[in-house]
Amino acid sequence: MLSVMREVAILGSTGSIGVQALEIVAASDELDVVALAAGSSWERVLAQAEEHGVRAVAFFDDDAARQARGAWSGEVLSGEEGIRELIISSGADMVLNGIVGAAGLGPTIVALGEGIDVALANKESLVIGGELTMALSEATGARLLPVDSEHSALFQLIGAERPGTVDRLVLTASGGPFRGRTDLDGVSVSEALAHPTWSMGGRITIDCATLMNKGFEAIEAHHLFGIPFERIDVVVHPQSIVHSLIDLNDGASLAHLGHPDMRVPISYALHYPERADVEVPRLDLAAVGTLSFEQPDLETFACLRLALEAGRAGGTAPCVLNAADEVAVAAFLDGKIGFTAIAAVVERVLEAMPALTPTHFEDLFAVDAEARRRTEEEVGGLARV
Repeated sequence: MLSVMREVAILGSTGSIGVQALEIVAASDELDVVALAAGSSWERVLAQAEEHGVRAVAFFDDDAARQARGAWSGEVLSGEEGIRELIISSGADMVLNGIVGAAGLGPTIVALGEGIDVALANKESLVIGGELTMALSEATGARLLPVDSEHSALFQLIGAERPGTVDRLVLTASGGPFRGRTDLDGVSVSEALAHPTWSMGGRITIDCATLMNKGFEAIEAHHLFGIPFERIDVVVHPQSIVHSLIDLNDGASLAHLGHPDMRVPISYALHYPERADVEVPRLDLAAVGTLSFEQPDLETFACLRLALEAGRAGGTAPCVLNAADEVAVAAFLDGKIGFTAIAAVVERVLEAMPALTPTHFEDLFAVDAEARRRTEEEVGGLARV
């Protein structure tokens, strides 16, 4: 049992992670939600606020905030400064950052800078600014608690071991909707969005189809756990029962297993270091029958290769990787480029922007903007062909 009520601010409250986090909070006697933030879905956010007794909300979109102010008596903030003020003034003990994309980095910086623990579902906070974000966490003492199922699994497995005993981390990937295929030319948006295991937003679902998301997760694991890339592996595991594994110095391997349900890692992060009951189906291995594993195809799924290369290059390379991917994926979803062009565009932008060493978060924001500009040019060139 938590010694005191934990007050939580949920950023990205209308997304998959945010909605499930609200379910966890509602079912807990130890958690209370005190603030909500989203991009633009103001009607849905206000409905959530009314249901959970929240009196302060924020929106990235200024127009959404104006509409919310006209329909609600509570506090409504807007823009990046509004999100910052919400985090600082809410009195939250923990911020669950479920914002998708680079927009989530700023709120992570604010929360950590204020000494507030972050339940992190925004992997870009570490993909873009890994070294600086981890340094900020260490400097303020605020904890980063992973919400991704793979990193939550690793966090739990590693936490039980003595320093120096973990030889290797193994991240599992479902393989997405195109596992086993080698020709992805002509893939449609609807095909790419048909993930076999998880229900997620558009950008993350496409990143899972290209395996870019698994590359992002390798970068995130590198920063969270201080393990070099040569000791981080990715294996395809279509059943999505084994969430991650660790290899130990004595030859043993430990795995974290369970049905794919994000409420489990969300609950673990929000209640940490305690565990709370979660109403999910219990694992029956006999019913599952078979667990299979295979090596990823780095030629067909070039985005995973590019992500691992960017992670090893370090510096600003992962920032460029993420920015280029965000723009390229959006272009694919808009029908401007084909599926295989995502990797081609990202690779050209990475080649054009050699890795630099950032000394401040502002350096990363500048690189992010330049990478987006170059990617838009690349997309525009393909769209005109």
